[in-house]
Amino acid sequence: MLFDFDGPLCDVFGGLPAPQVSAELTRQATAHDPSLRAKLVETDDPMEVLRLTYESNPELGLQIERALTAAEVEAVAVAGSPTAGAVAALDAAQASGRRIAVVSNNSAECVRSFLERHSLSSHVREVVGRAANRPDLMKPHPHSLLRAAELLEVGPSECVLIGDSITDIQAAHLAGGTAIGYANKPHKRDAFAEAGAEAITEHMEAIADAMR
Repeated sequence: MLFDFDGPLCDVFGGLPAPQVSAELTRQATAHDPSLRAKLVETDDPMEVLRLTYESNPELGLQIERALTAAEVEAVAVAGSPTAGAVAALDAAQASGRRIAVVSNNSAECVRSFLERHSLSSHVREVVGRAANRPDLMKPHPHSLLRAAELLEVGPSECVLIGDSITDIQAAHLAGGTAIGYANKPHKRDAFAEAGAEAITEHMEAIADAMR
């Protein structure tokens, strides 16, 4: 069983807002390469700042990736409690004998920090975060899912991913697996249905109930 991190398990930037992180990354990037300003000021998504910086200036991208990882670790320290129902879902998955991995576009460092902070590390066998120096492998690329399946010693088709974005649904299908859309905002239900999610839920507790 594969869990996306930001959304199904944690509101990563709930305490340290993503636009604030994005603005600081943009400041750092444009201080070194002013030509990036026109692209970067159009987004408030830290992942997009990283991707666009790498695309234009790979060497600078390494610096921005380090800064983003540090910001993510800082963010999960003030992100608050796990998503409602997330612990129950992890408990139920573990109790059912399923192997669990977290697959995320966030850094593995911030995922592990959050799991440890909330005494959840023992629930998760593997964490596959953002591939170092390879933002092109972030979801919807299936890289993290395929790697997780390999580490869990199961075939990708035996895996189900719970995610809260269209890219999660796409990545699951590209990997040959199954997708459950966590519709934590009203507009997502229709988007997930259109993307072909095999199941959709608005509550993580429903995942636990289904496995029980």
